[in-house]
Amino acid sequence: MPMAKKEMVSLQLYNNEFKSRLLNYALLDEQRRFTALPAEALEKCDVEPDRHPVVILYDRHPAGFFVLHGWEGAKVYSENKNAMLLRAYSINLPYQGKGIGSESIRLLKQFTNDHFPLVNEIILAVNHLNVIAQNVYKKGGFVDQGKRAMGREGEMFIYHLHLEEF
Repeated sequence: MPMAKKEMVSLQLYNNEFKSRLLNYALLDEQRRFTALPAEALEKCDVEPDRHPVVILYDRHPAGFFVLHGWEGAKVYSENKNAMLLRAYSINLPYQGKGIGSESIRLLKQFTNDHFPLVNEIILAVNHLNVIAQNVYKKGGFVDQGKRAMGREGEMFIYHLHLEEF
């Protein structure tokens, strides 16, 4: 499978122009165990204003999705009131295996700094069985500091990404 050109990957805050393409979104059953589909995550974003949906674009086409959840989400895993929780992260099946996920995580620091300048840390919880996601997050700079939690599918590793000033 050809690798994506890095310069063609970008992050954008969600708007309704992406809705129809995100409703037609595919993940493997194994992946569905660990994350929400964009349609499910968007429903929660509609009722919780501190959830900020983000679209991963490849050549201006939605290739992935995640939510940056403010203090209400982050406080489950951190005492840092300037942290956000990365949740509902996924890459649409046709775009997987091309490096888009890794590039989107690499872009996360600058994107967060641009849109949420008071945030100094991104936290996420990844299932202990989801080794592919663990590798993507670690490659993007997330660090496992040894904190654990229980999720609906078992033990979760809590990863941290500290944001520097840009």
